Amino acid sequence: DPIGTCIGMRGSRVTSVTNELAGERVDIIHWSADPAQYVINALAPAEVSSIVVDEDKHSMDVVVDEEQLAMAIGRGGQNVRLASELTGWELNIMSREAAEEKQSSESGKTLALFVEKLDVDEEVAQILVDEGFSTLEEVAYVPLNEMLEIEAFDEDLVNELRNRARNALLTAAIVGEEQVEASAGDLLSLEGMDAETARTLASKGIHTTEDLAELAVDELIDISAMDAERAKQLIMAARAPWFAQG
Repeated sequence: DPIGTCIGMRGSRVTSVTNELAGERVDIIHWSADPAQYVINALAPAEVSSIVVDEDKHSMDVVVDEEQLAMAIGRGGQNVRLASELTGWELNIMSREAAEEKQSSESGKTLALFVEKLDVDEEVAQILVDEGFSTLEEVAYVPLNEMLEIEAFDEDLVNELRNRARNALLTAAIVGEEQVEASAGDLLSLEGMDAETARTLASKGIHTTEDLAELAVDELIDISAMDAERAKQLIMAARAPWFAQG
């Protein structure tokens, strides 16, 4: 029992640490290699009903019963904030009702996406949603045998869906590349800007000199990994029209 060992008999060990820290409260949390379990441990004594992990966004939707909501969030959001800092994951605490509403909304968006991009009827799209598919990438690249396990689909349909998904992804990539090129062209008009930096900024959503002008130096450094002096020069160059207007 690692937690019991840390606390000590009648709380002797943790009390000693608290005394050394001038009365600061000390919580003992059981570490786990499983991120979801680690979050559950960090939010104790609040009881977690379920967790949905989003690896891409590095976030988790943590579902608790209504009566556990205040305990999980804590006063002023303290509990969830500390648990997030401890585990390194963005945590969204929500009730069962809120989680069901979110899932229903996301399922509806996914259904519409499949209908439009795969050019299928709602019945086929709904089967994909019910089977756990949520992106075009999943339809395009999951192992063929996994899709063949869907009872309502035969091999011809599966191959057609995979081809349509790949074509839709390719089209989106081409359009995105064209948008990046166009944005990079606008940024290249700025004094001191080079093609590689312009493309990097455009790919991160910085499409115009006005977008660049609104950035802080540290934000630009995070996006482009340039040094502070160059970041400052580019931002000031982008802001030059502001001063000219003044």
